[in-house]
Amino acid sequence: MTNAVPRPKCRLPWSRPASRGVDLALAIPLFLLETAWLVLDWMFGLGVEVWAAQGRQDRIDAAALAHIGRVQVLLIAAFAVAALAGVFRARWTAIAHLLVALLAGGVLMVVQYQGERSHTPPGCVRYAANC
Repeated sequence: MTNAVPRPKCRLPWSRPASRGVDLALAIPLFLLETAWLVLDWMFGLGVEVWAAQGRQDRIDAAALAHIGRVQVLLIAAFAVAALAGVFRARWTAIAHLLVALLAGGVLMVVQYQGERSHTPPGCVRYAANC
């Protein structure tokens, strides 16, 4: 008879899925924190700066560019944490961060669209057929 040697347990973090409790304990607060950061940065980071600019287009553009930069950093961080959560097999944390990344992408689209709409294109400004 041969004695089978038991296989040693693998201690690598990605060798087994994360427990549901730990996964949800990370996913929910991080999702709420990042979503609240997006909302507060939109209101206070961009909104108050635009209000304080009092119509000066150069300061409004600078505030919008700074806001875009901050949201891009959050977008990259959300994708990085989602990738880490995927490696550690934390399903709900990965899903929550992909939702935050989707939300941040939507915010970027809206801010860039508002920036394009606030600037008149060079050239013809009349709305006539012969323009």
